[in-house]
Amino acid sequence: MYSFEQLRVFVTVCENGSFSAAARKLKRAQSGVSQAVANLEIAVNQELFNRDKNTPTLTKSGEALLPIARSILQQQVYFDQKATALTNAYEHELVIAIDESMVSDDFLSILTPLADQFPITHFEIITASSFDIEDLIRTGKAHAGIVFADGELKVDMDFFIMGQAKFLTIASPEHPLAALPIVEHDDLKLYRQCVHRSAKQKELWFSYGISSKLWYANNHQTLIDLVRQGIGWALVPELLIKTSLEQNSVVSLPVAHEFNGWLTAVGCLVSRSHASGPVLVHVLDTLKQYRLTENRWEHTQNRKQ
Repeated sequence: MYSFEQLRVFVTVCENGSFSAAARKLKRAQSGVSQAVANLEIAVNQELFNRDKNTPTLTKSGEALLPIARSILQQQVYFDQKATALTNAYEHELVIAIDESMVSDDFLSILTPLADQFPITHFEIITASSFDIEDLIRTGKAHAGIVFADGELKVDMDFFIMGQAKFLTIASPEHPLAALPIVEHDDLKLYRQCVHRSAKQKELWFSYGISSKLWYANNHQTLIDLVRQGIGWALVPELLIKTSLEQNSVVSLPVAHEFNGWLTAVGCLVSRSHASGPVLVHVLDTLKQYRLTENRWEHTQNRKQ
C-alpha cells in the first residue's frame, strides 16, 4: 500500500525535475527520495520514471498517475484543515472578495448581520475583477470570492454556484447602433468596443473584444461611463445600469444573438489555504441561502413562497 509521503515525494520529483533537486527541496538524502519512489512503483505495480538518462522522465503510467497524486495530496491538506477547524475559536480576520460589478446594497445587507454575530472578527471586503479574485483565492489572500463562473474545474479551491447575472449590450442614445431595429454581430464589429479586462489583461469569456477598435477598463462602471461619453458600445451587468436605462443616458441594444441579454453563472470560490473556522463556515452557509437572480440578490426562502 502506498503512503501520502510516497505520493508527496513523487510529485516533488516531477515538479523539481530530478531526484537530487527533490531531495534538496524536501531536505532529505537523495537515496531516501529514490527509495520512496521505488517503493511507490512497487505499491502501484507501475514504472513511474524512465531512468535511462541522467534526468528522469515520466513514463506514460507516471503521466497518468501524476494529476491523481496531486489531487489526493490536495484533498489530504483540505481534510487536515477541516479537522483543525472543528476545534478553532472564531477567526481574527476574514477576507471576502467580490467582483466589482456585483456589489450592491442588497448584497451588503447579507453581510451586515455578521457585525453583531462576530464582533471580534475583522472583516475585509475587496472588490476586483473575477480573474484577479481567483488569484487572491489561489494565493491565500482572500478566504472566499464571488465571481463570474467560467465552468472550469478548480482543483486547488472549492466552488459552488450562487445564481445568474444578466449582461446587456449598451450604447449611448446618439450612437449609430442605437438607431438599428436589430443589431447583428457584424454591426457590432464596425464600431469601437469598450471591453472589460483584468489587471493581468484577461478578458471575460463572454464579453471579449470582437471589434478592430478597442478601449479597455478593469471595472464595469468605467465601461458604462465611457459608453455615456459616446466612446463606443459595451457588454455590462444589468445590475449596474438600471438607473441609467431609466434615465435614458444609455440604451440596451437589440442584439440578434442575445436579444434578451446574456446570462452567465455566478459562484463562490473558497480558499483551501485557510482552515475553515466557524466564521467562514457561517458566511458560506449564509451565501448558500441566497442566490443572485438576473438582476438582484434574493433569499431562497422568499423564492419558495
